Amino acid sequence: TEGDRRVHMTLHEVPPQSAADCQGSLEIHAGAGLQRAEVGFFQGLFQQVKNQEPVLRDGDRQAATIHRDAVADPHSRENPRRLDRKLGLAFATAQPFQTTQFLDKSGEHLPGLSPQGNLQSRIAALRISANSTPSMNLSIPMFLRRIFPLLLLLACSAGAFAASSSHETLPAFPTALEAYGDEGVESLGQKLLGRIKTDPFNIVASVIFVLAIIHTFLAAKFRQISHHFEHDYEHLQRHRPSNPDETKAFLRKLDHKKFWSVVFHFLGEVEAVFGIWLIPLTIAIIAMKGLGTAEHYINGVNFTEPIFVVVIMAIASSKPILFFAEGALQRVADIGKGTPAAWWLSIMTAGPLLGSFITEPAAMTICALLLVSKFFKLQPSMPLRYATIGLLFVHVSIGGTLTHFAAPPVVMVAATWNWDTLFMIQHFGWKSVISIVIANSAVFFYFRKELSELRPTADSELQAEEKIPTSIIISHLLFIGLVVYTAHYAALVVLVFMFFLAFVAATERNQDVISLRSPVLVGFFLAGLVIHGGCQKWWIEPVLTSLNPVQLMLGATVLTAFNDNAAITYLASLVPGFTDQAKIAVVAGAVAGGGLTVIANAPNPAGQSILQSYFGTNGVDAFKLFLGALFPTVVCLILFLLLP
Repeated sequence: TEGDRRVHMTLHEVPPQSAADCQGSLEIHAGAGLQRAEVGFFQGLFQQVKNQEPVLRDGDRQAATIHRDAVADPHSRENPRRLDRKLGLAFATAQPFQTTQFLDKSGEHLPGLSPQGNLQSRIAALRISANSTPSMNLSIPMFLRRIFPLLLLLACSAGAFAASSSHETLPAFPTALEAYGDEGVESLGQKLLGRIKTDPFNIVASVIFVLAIIHTFLAAKFRQISHHFEHDYEHLQRHRPSNPDETKAFLRKLDHKKFWSVVFHFLGEVEAVFGIWLIPLTIAIIAMKGLGTAEHYINGVNFTEPIFVVVIMAIASSKPILFFAEGALQRVADIGKGTPAAWWLSIMTAGPLLGSFITEPAAMTICALLLVSKFFKLQPSMPLRYATIGLLFVHVSIGGTLTHFAAPPVVMVAATWNWDTLFMIQHFGWKSVISIVIANSAVFFYFRKELSELRPTADSELQAEEKIPTSIIISHLLFIGLVVYTAHYAALVVLVFMFFLAFVAATERNQDVISLRSPVLVGFFLAGLVIHGGCQKWWIEPVLTSLNPVQLMLGATVLTAFNDNAAITYLASLVPGFTDQAKIAVVAGAVAGGGLTVIANAPNPAGQSILQSYFGTNGVDAFKLFLGALFPTVVCLILFLLLP
């Protein structure tokens, strides 16, 4: 360096004057302990700027050198370059100025700093923060940068291998149903045992599938464990050791808590369960059938329905669509003068039916948020709360049956069985509407005294929002229509979605950020289900074909309580030669039982997460939810069985 003047960073703030007279390079040392170099922005820095980028040498406890002329101008027309390194973030700003005031990033004045010196003066201001750990934050990106060439090489090698293996002749997988040659076997047990002997992989795939279903029931327990690790992690964050000798062991313990917190949180995501269990399924296929068979099978799976669900959920959850739906519910509530009872009846009746047009997950979100604002904040009795959430879950499940694109259990079979919206209205929609009206009326009559005594409070009133132009709402509705029209072509669905995102960016003042978390999780769930389902045909076909329509409907209802109803309908779609009556019975039972448990229908976890704080410290009780949903489920089943 030029000269011996250096600034060594410590845990206290370094005044800008310390660096102002530096004639040489400025070295930033990470030093010992838990510290991060951070730079505040300062307005009015007056030295001349040279167009150079800072030179940094990253590494744990290494020096990062910034030349005195390597500064960036935040006021220039080009965006300033800022290198954010938690080991040592270095950033200097400079600009001719006319004032004598300097402000740091928080807007506070820096005392003792005035325009001194000439244009050759160099001013830098850095601040050390004791709330982060250098090695923890730089290790992962540095590691990825180092192994990226290896990953690229492996990816290219895998692609070349897949390309070469695609030309090989592979045996049919899964085994075709006609290949078993058991058409003359009448006993269901003998037929299943014979298929296991023919292909032992059948039992392996089904055991993995059953374990995945069991995993869905343990999801809540995994989330509880995740919260425990997260609590320990936050506790450690508040009690960092001051002794540098204890830092290394502390960091290992901190990493351990954070890692397992994330792992168990992921295991606790119901929508991720089938995707997680694809790992052992893929290993089993490779071990028993070969790598080429695994690659050929997964590449041959049709993911059109999961892609469609992701896109339609994302568009339907946009701000203009939600604004439109809330406005529709408010108009219905205004008929009853906007009382809490009127709002309850409006949300529980019209809200689920909106799911046929804006998708069930979006309808669940809207209804749950409005129930919080208009009903649960008024502190109703616990029996009324469980009756409400039971009605909500069941009615959202059946409320999406007016169309063929809104409910996941319908989406999974609509293309395979050639069902359209007219078919859904004729065989499901009008029955669902009658069921919703009857169940809501009965519950309303039973709790009529309590509902009439509820009085709105100031915080239960919806906050006024800026009105969204009608043209934007219509545009969003047209995008939904385009997605539905191109639902059978995944590439076109994605293309429409790209145009939709561009439209959102162009009208951002009337938009919220499009959240993809829930849609992607549901899509991940359905994609994993499709892959698993292809390996379950061997037992689904003989079991379902041995049942009559009434048994199918009741059996699907029971199975739905233990698994997502989309899984039930998808597995039924794999059965060849299913009669129309059998198809209708399976879907009717699946949607009717969609409110019995949290895992019975994909939108249920979203509704529970919004409402669970109003059901005590332990959240929604599974057994009480079952009781609350039992009455509307029975009403729905009776109507589906009796009405033509």
